[in-house]
Amino acid sequence: MMFPPALVSWFYDDSTHSLFLVSALILFFTGLAIYAPVRHVRQELRLRDGFLIVTACWVALALVGALPFLLLKEPDISYVDAVFESMSGLTTTGATILTNIDDLPHSVLYYRQQLQWLGGLGIVVLAVAILPMLRIGGMQLYRAETPGPLKESKLTPRITETAKALWLIYLGITVLCIMAYWLGGMTLFDAVGHAFSTVAIGGMSTHDAGFAWFDSPSLEAIATIFMVVAGINFAVHFTSWNRASAQPYFHDPELRVYASLLLVFSLLVTIALYLNGTYGSISESARYGIFQVVSVMTTTGFSTAKFSIWPSFIPIMLMCIAFVGGCAGSTSGGMKVIRIMLLYRQSVREIRRLIHPHAVIPVKIGGRKTSAAVMDAVWGFFFLYVLSFVLITIALNGVGVDPVTAYSAAAACLTNLGPGLGDVSANYASLNSTAKIILSFAMLMGRLEIFTLLVLFSPSFWRD
Repeated sequence: MMFPPALVSWFYDDSTHSLFLVSALILFFTGLAIYAPVRHVRQELRLRDGFLIVTACWVALALVGALPFLLLKEPDISYVDAVFESMSGLTTTGATILTNIDDLPHSVLYYRQQLQWLGGLGIVVLAVAILPMLRIGGMQLYRAETPGPLKESKLTPRITETAKALWLIYLGITVLCIMAYWLGGMTLFDAVGHAFSTVAIGGMSTHDAGFAWFDSPSLEAIATIFMVVAGINFAVHFTSWNRASAQPYFHDPELRVYASLLLVFSLLVTIALYLNGTYGSISESARYGIFQVVSVMTTTGFSTAKFSIWPSFIPIMLMCIAFVGGCAGSTSGGMKVIRIMLLYRQSVREIRRLIHPHAVIPVKIGGRKTSAAVMDAVWGFFFLYVLSFVLITIALNGVGVDPVTAYSAAAACLTNLGPGLGDVSANYASLNSTAKIILSFAMLMGRLEIFTLLVLFSPSFWRD
């Protein structure tokens, strides 16, 4: 993690390479001290071990990933702020406590973008793909790490091959995005940084003004396309590539609903912006409205306008659609479209049962019956997600954050969106340390989708 930004530092001669090399040495010797006593231990992992390893891995990465921010001389930030920035990057939330980003060294700017890219598809899946020396049952990690309710299906017979397939697709889309940005007018440095952020659905930028800094309709169109692509289930990308056919995209029921929601909300925001006179023409309203809807629903968090001050219902609606998120198996946050579909169809079934009490009405997705176990898991997830959001909002309000900021910050961090309303519309620098710790926990909950983290708080988890 530390050597690429060190190389960037040498290339741009910004005198920060020692910062990353010191961090690398600290991490190497700490890791060696942990590994050496148990290097000969070999035993099979249980399912519960997968949950513990994934959570511990993310927490450890956030804690050590904070080192470069902490060692920076300018700006001089606390460890809590450094961990918040690190956690935000790794969980692809994109919330930042840094200001004057344009003045930061190139190496630090690159490091922030790299954190998002590594966290995008899951650094644990990456480890299973490229570190076979672990010699562990990878499926335990895959189930705990992979977003979405349908985790049992694998793209290939072996989990390591699955992980490699996902990362090859992820890398391929990133390279295409870099080329598109570069050809669209970005510098190569900005193209790489924003491609990392776009494909990972992170939202951090190399400029204070974010994506608005470029003020380019063509770059915004490129970003919109790749945000939509990154919000699609990577299993669909894999199937389409493997078959050399676009048919899987048209046959996937979740993708159809995902595209329909993006279209409906884009039209709604465009019309609302135009009718409220926010922009002078329908084309300008569409330019800003479509970009912001795609950015928010995919939980990327890029902004070309300050949507928090847009009129009428638009800001609240945008925060609400972040809870929907993208497709399961994508890099996006939120509850995922497939869960919303299942909840909706279950609700419709209950209404029909009131009319026909003895009817057998299965819940189907794509013509296939959904098992009771999946439905139970979806309802359990929904309850815990809403409860977590409420408790986080109350906790933030209790430590001195005003209600609007508390509500939006809780939503933005739990959904891994990033920007919110009120005091967190631009950055999170004004929040107190306690609030930042709470929100760091919320980001981790959102990234690991509630269950993986909360299962560790169950007493039965620790019993033999």
